[in-house]
Amino acid sequence: MTDERGKKRKRGRYPFACISCHRRKQKVRLYTYCDGARPCFNCTRRGVAITCSYTDQAERTAQPASRLTAAPSEQPDGVGHLFRSRDASLYFGSFYFGPQAAAKIIEAPHPDLSSGIRHAAGTHFRDVGGPFSQIWDLLGLLPRQKSSVDRITNCFLDELNWAIDAVHPASFKAKYDVFWERKFGFDDFAAIDLRWLALLFIILAYGVLLDTPNPRNKDVQRDLQESSLCFYWAARRAIVIAPTFYGESTDLVRAGVLVTRYLIHLRGVPESWLTTSFAMRMAQAQGIHIDGERWRLPRKETETRRRLWSHIYVLDKTIALAVGRPFAIVDQQCLVKRATNVWLDDQTDEEATVAPQRPLSEPTLSVYNFLAHDLAVIVGKIQEGCFGLFTVSYDTVLSLDQDILNWEAALPPYFRLQDPDTSNDDRYPFLFWNRLHLHSMYHFTRVTLHRPYLLRQSITNRFKHSHDACISSACADLDMRLKYFGQSLSDRLKWTLGPHHLFNSALVLGIIAVRNPHSRRSNAILEDLAAYCELQRNDIWLNEFALAEVKIVELCIKKARQFRNRQNSSSNHNTTTTTTTTTTATMQPPPEVPAKEQSRKEGVDDAALNSTLPCFQMEFDAEDDLQQLHAGPLAGTSGAYLWQAAWGDASLSLLEATDLQQWENVLDNIMASCP
Repeated sequence: MTDERGKKRKRGRYPFACISCHRRKQKVRLYTYCDGARPCFNCTRRGVAITCSYTDQAERTAQPASRLTAAPSEQPDGVGHLFRSRDASLYFGSFYFGPQAAAKIIEAPHPDLSSGIRHAAGTHFRDVGGPFSQIWDLLGLLPRQKSSVDRITNCFLDELNWAIDAVHPASFKAKYDVFWERKFGFDDFAAIDLRWLALLFIILAYGVLLDTPNPRNKDVQRDLQESSLCFYWAARRAIVIAPTFYGESTDLVRAGVLVTRYLIHLRGVPESWLTTSFAMRMAQAQGIHIDGERWRLPRKETETRRRLWSHIYVLDKTIALAVGRPFAIVDQQCLVKRATNVWLDDQTDEEATVAPQRPLSEPTLSVYNFLAHDLAVIVGKIQEGCFGLFTVSYDTVLSLDQDILNWEAALPPYFRLQDPDTSNDDRYPFLFWNRLHLHSMYHFTRVTLHRPYLLRQSITNRFKHSHDACISSACADLDMRLKYFGQSLSDRLKWTLGPHHLFNSALVLGIIAVRNPHSRRSNAILEDLAAYCELQRNDIWLNEFALAEVKIVELCIKKARQFRNRQNSSSNHNTTTTTTTTTTATMQPPPEVPAKEQSRKEGVDDAALNSTLPCFQMEFDAEDDLQQLHAGPLAGTSGAYLWQAAWGDASLSLLEATDLQQWENVLDNIMASCP
């Protein structure tokens, strides 16, 4: 009896944690503690999932919930290990598909992606204090009646989607039906995919505008804009929250692309520079920057990913060039082929495998996609070679311009800049809008490349090519802008959802008119710019950003006309003075000229040469002004020429449209350099 009392009684508890977590004294089923999975959360987070093991007692007493996770031997190695962490609530280790991680597993077969979220049983997402209350708040932003959502969504799919390749209608509709068939009031938040919900919100933002493309008055337009912005902000909110509960998906990437295009429509190009970077990161996290053939994906999925990556690539390169900021995509870290002229979205995987590639005479949306991608590659070279921190030679500019001209020469007949073939526009309705988009993107690229050399002068006319290129592209683009105001909103959105839809052309022509207000073409330029500003002000969709652009163009018109009037009045005064002086001089004998002075005047020197070539005198003065422009801040001047640096210095970006006072200083300094 005494011996039995002396024995120490064992505690009736058995280990549930894995051996590693038990040794590290990490308990089970609490935050950051061992969750009993195979492998467990902690071992996966620390990158030692392969060593996660349990004692025999823990294996026998494991709860059924912990057995839902497959054993490591049942899951694919390599790339599968990367995908297993996608459902975790935190980011760690091999979650990121970087170039090094992708290179190691490039030959591995692709696994099926998970689309759910991990959560503890009994979690109530309507709990105000819980993290899932955000989902409930977002659901409350949807319209009360499903019929309203149906109408708005169909407006986007029928009016715009087929022209910009935003979403696959069948796939989107399938998820749309699943979303509305859920049980209302049921708190299983795993049935709500925030990634797809973000896509739905941004589609509603477009759909509200497309539902009433011609509002009766400004009040109706203001209400539509506010409703659209409400859905836009809901999409932004869902995009930020979704990665907390889910892994990435193509829906989240498409939502990011549409958000970026929406900001461009609102003229918020600097902000779109941020959103396109987010979409790019979401795409890279899924390995979209690596071609689908490397992942051994089906052909249909590969072509879809190529087109989606091209959308991101074009936006990243062109927005970076437009705002003068670095681009995010580095070509050396991407292995993506351009899309081919084939459309597989409506085919099965078996049919897509054997589908032949179409000739260019039978275009699909993929043709516009890879042509825009090819031009975006040149845009990236322009940004990297001409708008960096170091000065480049003018030969580099001419070489890049030749690349643009080669791209133009290789365009199919239905996309040519001069006399395009429009015979297939009825058969392929997207051709007309894709043509406008490519033409506008071409003119934007050329104007931006040659803009820093527009005001530079040379006695040998070295920069004549830049002058001619800027003027021709700016005039062609302005002609497209004048026709733009006669289109409905749905038609405008089909080709203007890119950073090329800025006021670059109008601004370049305005600067030309200010620099040479007495030239023969200045009258025509000022007339067209005045018409452009009038159409802008009468446009019912005008917002504060577009109004700021109009004010800058109007300022160019005002300065040019003021300078012309001032010069005309000065010329009239000089003519009167000269006439009086001549009359007086005829009544007096000519003064005697010393022999030494006479011999000096008979010589040939720079002053005499300049007096016989007044046009070269103007060019010398402009060159001196350009030297003062760069030397001003170093010499301790007041900095008046610093404002002109934003126009003529390729290493600096253009001033924003809202900086009206700074733009006025730029124009004043340009006028001061005129002869």
